[in-house]
Amino acid sequence: MSFRPVKSETLAQPTMEGAGVHLHRAFGFHDPSMLDPFLLFDDFRNDDPAKTIKGFPWHPHRGIETITYVLQGNITHEDSLGNVGNLGAGDVQWMTAGSGIMHQEMPKPNIAGQMHGFQLWANLPADQKMTTPRYQDVTSSDIPEVIDDDGTRVKVIIGNFWGKAGPVDGIAADPQYLDVYIPPNVRKTLPVDAYRHVFAYIFDGSGTFRDASKPYGVRVEKEVAGEEVNIRDMSGNRTLVQFDSGDEITVQAGERGMRFLLVSGEPIQEPVAWHGPIVMNTQDELRQAMRDLNNGTFIKSQQ
Repeated sequence: MSFRPVKSETLAQPTMEGAGVHLHRAFGFHDPSMLDPFLLFDDFRNDDPAKTIKGFPWHPHRGIETITYVLQGNITHEDSLGNVGNLGAGDVQWMTAGSGIMHQEMPKPNIAGQMHGFQLWANLPADQKMTTPRYQDVTSSDIPEVIDDDGTRVKVIIGNFWGKAGPVDGIAADPQYLDVYIPPNVRKTLPVDAYRHVFAYIFDGSGTFRDASKPYGVRVEKEVAGEEVNIRDMSGNRTLVQFDSGDEITVQAGERGMRFLLVSGEPIQEPVAWHGPIVMNTQDELRQAMRDLNNGTFIKSQQ
């Protein structure tokens, strides 16, 4: 076994999308080879309904898959093919946009005014760019959870982990998507696939990810008389952690424990031509998609 050292830690940056939804973007519109097959990851979390309620009105997607995971509140969705649904707390939707779809997603905070969820974009390989669109809606009760003796809890949304299989299947990137909780002060080693890109996104608590010998993810707050003081974990709320090669990661949770998403996927390693929610392989394909959008022929499948 070989430990994956941490390659980088970055904080998600505040931005706005849709009709004015305030969110934090962990990555997106970057070098697509960096986390291939993943393109974008947003954390839409807010306690002020005014900052989420206008939602994401009608917009197109082609050539990608979107994964939405709701923790608090609800999201109603509908699309140009007549699909309508609602995602509640703990629910997941995997949408394969394929050849093209128009849809909208409208958040509705819970009774306390809270809305929290994540959206991940995964690329499609060239031979599936123009596949028929489809949905996989999964309720929280269908997502298996594994609890280890030390209190570690893992919800297996996609892929296989500790003998459990997630309910979402048939995904091009063959990903693994886990919601992991490590109890306070517990150190835990988790297996990962050596041939995939892997990232963790910490959204509650704090801790460190370690290599074989030393902790990573601490920084100096200030210096006094040449001495480093007040050192604290950098791995905290809204932190994206990217890993180097290896087949294990080790987590040391802090005093409040740590909860994070652990996501991996097999790189597609194909050219990317990208314009917002439309991702193709060539500029010619991208221009054709824009022509389709402008002349009303974007939707190729009527189911």
